[in-house]
Amino acid sequence: MKDTTEQFGIARKIVANMTTESWETIPHVAITYEPEIAEFLRILAELNNDKDKHITLNSAILRVIVEGLKFAPRMNSTIAYKRHLVRGVLTVHEQINVSMPVILSSGDMMTVNMRDLGNKTMTEIRDSVSDTMRRAMNTNLDEVMYEVSIANTLSGLKRGKLFQTIARLVGSRTGKNRVKVLHGKEKRDYYSIPQTERLTKSDIEQGTITVSNMGSLNRNWRGKCTLLEIVPPQTVAIALGSVQNTPVVGCDGKIIPGKVLPMTIVFDHRALDTADIMPFLNRLDSVFCSPAVIKEWV
Repeated sequence: MKDTTEQFGIARKIVANMTTESWETIPHVAITYEPEIAEFLRILAELNNDKDKHITLNSAILRVIVEGLKFAPRMNSTIAYKRHLVRGVLTVHEQINVSMPVILSSGDMMTVNMRDLGNKTMTEIRDSVSDTMRRAMNTNLDEVMYEVSIANTLSGLKRGKLFQTIARLVGSRTGKNRVKVLHGKEKRDYYSIPQTERLTKSDIEQGTITVSNMGSLNRNWRGKCTLLEIVPPQTVAIALGSVQNTPVVGCDGKIIPGKVLPMTIVFDHRALDTADIMPFLNRLDSVFCSPAVIKEWV
């Protein structure tokens, strides 16, 4: 097989830029959490006996995570930090907007912004995710990501990053690496699609926290995520693994055949300490030990 060369597309450029900034500037701390969720799954299956409801596991777990964030609000925050002045500001957000990576039918990855999940039921979360995926089918990935890229570039200009702004504009519009965007009739036809039928810049702008369901890519994955990058200026990222069959110590202290859901919580140590994460884990413990509470969240 011969070597091949592949130029970065707009999606890969955005990911490369974001992850580079993340690892260059953020001191990451990662902790793992492995709740036993057999009873939680049983109750979810019971709820799903009503076919009109059918709550996906992803939607149910998102609702649990949102519940935990209400008890640990500092996790739902963004940071502004100037190292040379040793000055930092943490903004704790009232609205929980979850950045969620999804795989499109084309095989491309896109991170969508699931807005205001703190005020949604499991059914509403399911419907929001479903509607987002539906609109993604009519979306030109390069076009919408270019809109976000331009907005981020201009935002950098407002913050005085003149050289970075010029470099990005040159890099995106010249040479082999230029971004391929729509023109002429093709562009007019695309933008004639109602915004209710396609994703817009608002749908893929950054949220206030990232939740990545890696387990959905391989439900037989026998492992866990050990580290993932935080998307600046967010301060927390959460990775979910696949449900695994394993002996566990139940909430009553007895060893039982269990089902464990590996989670990894990564936080920015400039903004948070481990103590800030504990109320989140304690609330999740209470939900998974008494999962009948999710019947109130349908």
